[in-house]
Formats: sequence, C-alpha cells, structure tokens
Amino acid sequence: MTTRRRHIAHLHLHAALSEAQYGDVIELMSGVTPHVQAIPPDAVQLDLTSALRYFDLSPYDAVQLAKMRLKALYDIDSSAGLASNRMLAAMAADASAPGDTTWVPDGQAADWLYPRPVTALPGIGRATADTLGRYGLHAIGQVTDIPPATLQRLLGAGPARLLAERARGHDPRPVTPSEPAAHLVADLVFERDCLDPEQHHRAVLGLAEQIGRRLRGENQITGRLTLIARYADRSSTTRTRALPEPTSHSPALAEAALGLLTALGLQRARVRSWAIRADDLLPAGSAYRQLSLDPGDARARAAEAAADRARLRFGPEAVRPAALAD
Repeated sequence: MTTRRRHIAHLHLHAALSEAQYGDVIELMSGVTPHVQAIPPDAVQLDLTSALRYFDLSPYDAVQLAKMRLKALYDIDSSAGLASNRMLAAMAADASAPGDTTWVPDGQAADWLYPRPVTALPGIGRATADTLGRYGLHAIGQVTDIPPATLQRLLGAGPARLLAERARGHDPRPVTPSEPAAHLVADLVFERDCLDPEQHHRAVLGLAEQIGRRLRGENQITGRLTLIARYADRSSTTRTRALPEPTSHSPALAEAALGLLTALGLQRARVRSWAIRADDLLPAGSAYRQLSLDPGDARARAAEAAADRARLRFGPEAVRPAALAD
C-alpha cells in the first residue's frame, strides 16, 4: 500500500480584511478544496491533494486557480507557497514575492532548505540562532550536516531533536478545516468598587490563570489578549496586545495580562470589574512553539500539565499559584 503524496498550499493575502471579509475568503477557498485551514488574519492553507483529480490540474495550476478566484471575486492579491507539508508551504510562501508562487517539489525539499538561514525555520528565535551562530551554524544545511549528538550538546536533547526534524523538512501536521477564530472571556466583578492596586493585580492574574486552564482544557491556543477595566461611573478602558507566539501557557498569558494592567496606568481608579478576552484562537496542534534553550521552561510546562491533571481529578481549586492563595 502506497501513501498518497500531499500537496499543501499556503496563501498570503495582501489585504487588510475584516472578520466578515476573511470569512468570505474561507468560504471561497472551500470551493477549491474542502480542506481549508484559517491562519488569521491574512493567510490560509489548503490541502489540494483531493482537489487535483476533481479539477484535473497540476498542483501548481490548482494554486493559480485559487489565486485567480481571490483576485477576480474580491480583488485580493496573494503570494503562495506549495509543498508536501504545511511548514514547507508556509516557508515557500514567505520566500515568494507579491503575486508569485514558490513550489518546492516532492524530493527537492532538502536541496531547497539547504542554503536558507536557520531563522527561516518556524520556532527559531534569536537566542537559538545566536547559539548556533557562535558555532558557525547559520544555514539550515549546516544544521543537517552535523551529528545529532553535537547538536544535543549545543541545545539540549529536546530542542535539538525538534530543530533536526524541522531542518530536514518534516512536518506531520494535517490541514484542519476550521472557522475563523472565536474567543474566550473570563471576568470578575468586585463586591465593592476596588481602589487597591494589589487586588487589581490579583484579579488580573487570576483571570489569566483561568483563561489558560480553559484554553488547555479545550486544546486551543490564543494569539491575542484584551484587558477590559470597568469603573464605578460605568465607563471602561480596553487594552489589547498580540502575543509573541500563540500559547495556552498560563505564565505567558499572565505576563501579557499584567503588562496590559501596567499600561493602563491606573491612579486611584474605582474599578467595578475586570475582564480578559482571548482572541485569535487556534487548535493547539496547529502552531509551532518557539524552541527554548531554558530547561526551566520545559519544567514549568510539565508542572502545569501535572497541575491540570490534579484539578481534573480533585477540583479546580486543588492547585493554584501562590500569589492567589488565600
């Protein structure tokens, strides 16, 4: 039994789209293939594998069909990447000039990746790139050429294994049909209007923790947080921040939420309630997490997973951050 080759397209949309317009794009692309994944706010991925036989087109021509429909019906210009998996397709799209399509044919991924900088791989941040650069590893091909044991000594076992897989162009993630992102909201209403900055800090921290638990429970990640303060005079203030990478990790959410609280610059404000909204939700398996050289990060995530299991068994109050203890 042979495995059917996949043909994945990643389209960058060169337009500022409203949520409704983005939904129209998803619906339009569903006319090309039923396997469409939203990558908000300005990209979409298509699994064209089953569509090629229906339209009797080559993979490249099927991408051009999708791009022509976008231009003809909505006057949206796009650039595209075409490859055998989602990661390579996204990288090829990043390498495409506006209006162009870059195709990485099956069997040529290694040659295409070899000269590209390691920072072109998803999840490679400045710290990882600097570490590799100190040892003369600037191109993806240089990473694939060194022995795995050497790479492990530089980065640690986990990050080295992930980097090696990506450098060889491996990505098992399927294109998952999904609607444009929904949102989650957590809020807290004080019994009395609150002036205490410490109580504001605890409230926002608790809401971020709550959002993180709900995201992990629903196997989702968020790319943007919004903090809303409502005051005694019924007025309100809203601050929004895009996250460095989509996540459901409570410490990362808490850091962003408390940063928004600081940005409000409250001066003796009588706060009636707080709310945090998580937007740009995606399935947890649909995005890469940036490689970290900090072993404490892996331990923190393992502890968080253990705490989630304890809450599932003993109730939501079984484990809480020390800052939220009574």
